[in-house]
Amino acid sequence: MKVPQDPALAAVKHRKLTKKAIIFRLFFVTIGAMLMAVSLELFLIPNNILDGGITGISIIISYLTGWRVGFILFLLNLPFVYLGYKQIGKTFAITTLFGIFILSLTSVLLHDALIVTDDLLLDTVFGGIILGMGVGIVIRAGGSLDGTEVLSILMSNKLPFSVGEVIMFFNFFIFATAGFIFSWDRAMYSIITYYIASKVIDLVVEGFNESKSVWIISDKATEIGDSIIARLGRGVTYLNGEGAFTGDNKAVIFCVITRLEESKLKSIVDEHDPKAFLAIGNISEVRGGRTRKKQIH
Repeated sequence: MKVPQDPALAAVKHRKLTKKAIIFRLFFVTIGAMLMAVSLELFLIPNNILDGGITGISIIISYLTGWRVGFILFLLNLPFVYLGYKQIGKTFAITTLFGIFILSLTSVLLHDALIVTDDLLLDTVFGGIILGMGVGIVIRAGGSLDGTEVLSILMSNKLPFSVGEVIMFFNFFIFATAGFIFSWDRAMYSIITYYIASKVIDLVVEGFNESKSVWIISDKATEIGDSIIARLGRGVTYLNGEGAFTGDNKAVIFCVITRLEESKLKSIVDEHDPKAFLAIGNISEVRGGRTRKKQIH
């Protein structure tokens, strides 16, 4: 007997994107994929410099066979799009497939474009920067341009290794192979490019604002909270806590600040309660609530 599905539950599980959201997503995926293609064809591939993952494997195969990197990228990533559909979802898979198609097409069109510079160091640095910007934009839009991450997630579920460790193993193999096929200096330049790209990806995905979450436990929580509001212009939230050892009730303050406000916040806490518990951590994104800074002067 088939049990009818609750319409409310179905809506929660399969909430469709609005047309505006779809247009914005495809726009940013297109920009990101085109930036990655520019990095590959104008900076990295002409100098035999690799990125990690499927992109690096594609460059090696292209060098050995003479096929266009764009075609190889598209073919090698297709199985991982299917894995992404199974592991993450339909929206991710469609977004990734679209991004890979734009990447491959742009790469083929730019294959015979003029090389920007012959300076190997400039190619390495700017290639990594542009590559990281492109990949980061696509990730923020909800997609991916390389199937290695999807495969790593799948393997980490079956092996006693984390996703990062699996990716590191793949890239170690790819860069070592590049050392034998091209030269060891090209392999080392490739590692520099990969490092720069990974840092730029973090900046694009996490943003430049560098927001920080703050947790404060103090017997003078009200005084500290009032000072944060008055002197930093930040909203605070009071939570009720209980000490595990003492069983005493504790007032907990939570707020969000920027890294430029961290020093002033510490001084506020020290002024009111030098023995207060203070924990500050990085957060990649802040949405909703009253987190915008108020005017204090």
